[in-house]
Amino acid sequence: MATNLKETKEFIEAKLTGFKPEVAIVVGSGLGGIADLITKPVVIPYKDIPHFPKPSVPGHAGQIVCGQLGNKNVLVLNGRFHLYEGRSLEEVVYPIHVIDALGVKTLIITNAAGGINPSFNPGNLMIIEDHINFLGVNPLLGGVNGSGIKFTDMTQAYSTRLREKLDAAAEKLQIQIWRGVYLATPGPSYETPAEIKAFAWIGADAVGMSTVPEVLVARYHNIEVAGISCITNLAAGISSKRLSHDEVLAVGAATQEKLAKLLTEFIGML
Repeated sequence: MATNLKETKEFIEAKLTGFKPEVAIVVGSGLGGIADLITKPVVIPYKDIPHFPKPSVPGHAGQIVCGQLGNKNVLVLNGRFHLYEGRSLEEVVYPIHVIDALGVKTLIITNAAGGINPSFNPGNLMIIEDHINFLGVNPLLGGVNGSGIKFTDMTQAYSTRLREKLDAAAEKLQIQIWRGVYLATPGPSYETPAEIKAFAWIGADAVGMSTVPEVLVARYHNIEVAGISCITNLAAGISSKRLSHDEVLAVGAATQEKLAKLLTEFIGML
């Protein structure tokens, strides 16, 4: 992977002509509106980047957008990759290795999630305090890039410092925000009501099909992480509605303006 990573890094750096990103944002399903707020944007389609995976899921634009947001140099990964697409773990987390190679030290990761906590409603935002890995796999298995096994500490998977700043940003903007634990499953099927009951019992507040692999690799690289879930639907059995990706995209689109305001204020506090 080292040669591929070097070629990817050099291609992106050539496009950015001296621009050095400080903060990276991974955008979840239907939440790409944050990229529209970037000033002086440089847009690099994934399909043009050597060795970069190509997106295949509706709601994921498939481009890097770099520029200024909240007076910081920001790189937005507008579109992510999932195990449920049949991808390898290496493909799913490759963008995180890339942002590390580019020198990024802060990662904001967003996702669309189903609400397990009975207090949640579609459109709510949840600061991720911790996660539960129900994927059955870990991208750090066997070591990374021939470097050998590293026993990465996950006590602070999601930075307390950044969570406090997210709280402060939400309070300043008078945006209601929740806190909770995110659980990742591989998908692509939604969870059964029985599974949701089990996940609630072990402490999950929201469930989705992403995020955890990227966070594991980010922490491996000592990148500080903040996570936000957009609750786009109530999980199976919490309500009587059938679940659909169309609903996820619709609620995500309706919520992205609020999320964009929050992230702009938050980034300005960093």
